[in-house]
Amino acid sequence: MLNLIFLGPPGAGKGTQSQRLAQRFAIPQLSTGDILRRAVAEGSPLGKQAKALMDAGKLVPDEVVNAIVEEALARPEARRGFLLDGYPRTVAQATALDEMLARRGRKLDYVVSLDVPVEVLVDRLSGRLTCPKDGSTYHARTNPPKRPGLCDSDSTPLVQRPDDQPGAVRRRLAEYQNKTALLTDYYKPRGVLRTIEGVGTPEDVEGRIVSALRDNLTAGPANP
Repeated sequence: MLNLIFLGPPGAGKGTQSQRLAQRFAIPQLSTGDILRRAVAEGSPLGKQAKALMDAGKLVPDEVVNAIVEEALARPEARRGFLLDGYPRTVAQATALDEMLARRGRKLDYVVSLDVPVEVLVDRLSGRLTCPKDGSTYHARTNPPKRPGLCDSDSTPLVQRPDDQPGAVRRRLAEYQNKTALLTDYYKPRGVLRTIEGVGTPEDVEGRIVSALRDNLTAGPANP
């Protein structure tokens, strides 16, 4: 069993590395957005409550998010472990997670924190282009579309999301630093925190993560 949390600022590559590690260790990747969308789609009582709040343009409060995460951790596919991506975001949520794991006799094995310089994050995010039709993403410099400004799959004009503009990116990073970054101080005394350099190819970063965990883990079905 392997229970992991991924931390890192916007643009650090959490989503990419979460997918790779979830596949490598044969555990589900549980992102906050996916968990909420699944609860809403299934029409559970918590999902209905979350949908009503989101439809009204309100933030989903911690008690609802925590309860939906706990439901996800109770699913059969999470019995062998899990990888949480995007949760917890605050120390209050981390405390709630500790309590829900304790109720099940489980604990966190590792908290992986991706460390990327601010200027690299701004470059990654401010160069991002999105297809409004199918959601595919490109990067003006590192992953450009085949035809400038057009989606490869359907030729839809690409757009830059407002929150990917440089000024907005810096505000997002400042918000992360003020809230979520406090989690590293929360987890460090426990000896479970592993800070990984997040600059390089996805393969390079994955290799660093696996190397940091290798001494204590036996991987399940893995990619070669």
